[in-house]
Amino acid sequence: MTSNLDSFDRKLLAEVQRDAQTPQNELGARVNLSTAAVNRRLRRLLDDGVIDRYAAIVAPEKVDHPLTIIVMVEVQSEQIDLLDAMKRSFAQCPQIQQCYYVAGESDFVLVLTVRDMGNSTTNSRVSSSFPTT
Repeated sequence: MTSNLDSFDRKLLAEVQRDAQTPQNELGARVNLSTAAVNRRLRRLLDDGVIDRYAAIVAPEKVDHPLTIIVMVEVQSEQIDLLDAMKRSFAQCPQIQQCYYVAGESDFVLVLTVRDMGNSTTNSRVSSSFPTT
């Protein structure tokens, strides 16, 4: 699919990644396209799955979680069903902002936002209740 993206598509994607709420007429001015052309292209990029979704970036300090920590998780058993259960558990934890399945000594790397280091200790105890940790 990437071979079908032209320079206008790439410019639009860069602008939308910077601020998805930019009005289409302003996007058009920035990339030298009409508002109608911007609308068509954004719709196509969304329909083709190039744009997966639009999301809001929450300021962690505004929701009382100003500290970002990285946690390495090692599992005892790498059975597919148990790894999938862990991924589902991670997805349900609102403090986990990102989850990576990695090779090496650790199996997962988690990026969390927490209130303070005391809260991160609580989170690490809670994470021990995830399947197979």
